[in-house]
Amino acid sequence: MRELILGMITPLMAAVFVVVFVVMWRRGRMDTYVLAFALAYFSLGTGFIATHIVPDTSAPYVFHLTQFFYSIGVMAVVWGATRRVGHTVPIPWLLGVYAISAVTLGAAVLSSQDTDPRLFIVNSGYGVMFLIGTLALITSPRREAIDKLVIALFVLSAVQFFVRPPLTMLSEGLVNAGEYRESIYYSVLNVAVTIQSLMTAVTLIGACAWDQMRTMRDASELDHLTGLRMRRAFEQEVIAALDKASREDVPVGLIIADIDNFKSVNDVYGHQRGDRAIAGFGTVIADMIRETDIAGRVGGEEFCILAWNCDGDSLSAMAERIRAKFASTAVDGMPSEQRLTASFGTSARREGEGYGKLFARCDAALYRAKNAGRNRVESVEADKSAIAVVLGGADRRANA
Repeated sequence: MRELILGMITPLMAAVFVVVFVVMWRRGRMDTYVLAFALAYFSLGTGFIATHIVPDTSAPYVFHLTQFFYSIGVMAVVWGATRRVGHTVPIPWLLGVYAISAVTLGAAVLSSQDTDPRLFIVNSGYGVMFLIGTLALITSPRREAIDKLVIALFVLSAVQFFVRPPLTMLSEGLVNAGEYRESIYYSVLNVAVTIQSLMTAVTLIGACAWDQMRTMRDASELDHLTGLRMRRAFEQEVIAALDKASREDVPVGLIIADIDNFKSVNDVYGHQRGDRAIAGFGTVIADMIRETDIAGRVGGEEFCILAWNCDGDSLSAMAERIRAKFASTAVDGMPSEQRLTASFGTSARREGEGYGKLFARCDAALYRAKNAGRNRVESVEADKSAIAVVLGGADRRANA
């Protein structure tokens, strides 16, 4: 009776978490990594039930059956957690670990009725999968508090899979496969897996909730026309990125872009066409920057990009690619032969420089691009005297 009760706690708990993750995925319209967590707990519960109801634990297929379901569960957790931070572990790697463990387990089952080698093999496989996931999470650029907690959870999971079998076996000795369910190890396993599953589920649910709140926050900070950050959100992220770049000694730079003759677009074609032009320019920028870059709409037709790990020449090259792409992009509602253009200013960040000074120097370069004929890229680095240019932002934009 004790074994029956202990054996049903984990499957029932797993069923609850499956429902929780599916509801979060559906109601929150979240990414598929949430469904991966649901699959993990479904597999965990199924594996536990399979182990608990088989009539003869000495049968050769028993450990293969439970290993199959548990391995799917671990692979789903690892894949989901790494996909969540944009650094997905390739499934073939995890399948390779499972295949090696399954083959080794088959040899152990055929050679002996002792469960010790079987437990070492299957638990080592799970531990290796969690180690692979840990390495992927550590190398991910995301470092929020919840991400660090998930990493700590993965490390703890890997360690316990390697440590638990030998510690338990040292206290109990050899266990025959036919007596597996009556062993101390099985009782310890039930308790340990229940606790670990609960900790993992709570952490992953917290991570999903965190992601959902961040998505809602980000949506409130995005410009409705372009999908890029609004000025306040952009500046907050840039200031944080500049601090990080200073600590890690990473080169960064700023690009400011302004659609040429935009006032005439509104006057001739109307504000609706002007909005489409702004939206089109935002799409071009979003498509051509990297994930590590930050882009925002900081004015009516003015855009700004913080380029990560980018020096002066690379900044100019990035701006030139965006300029050329926009100049060849048709705007919906305008004549097919007519194209809009944009002017760009670029500036690499100098030692100890904050956002205000960096933006002022970059804006001066944009002013030079406008005066030099528009539809061009100007760099502060190309002309140090640009620092002395007097800015007249709002008035200049109105007449551009």
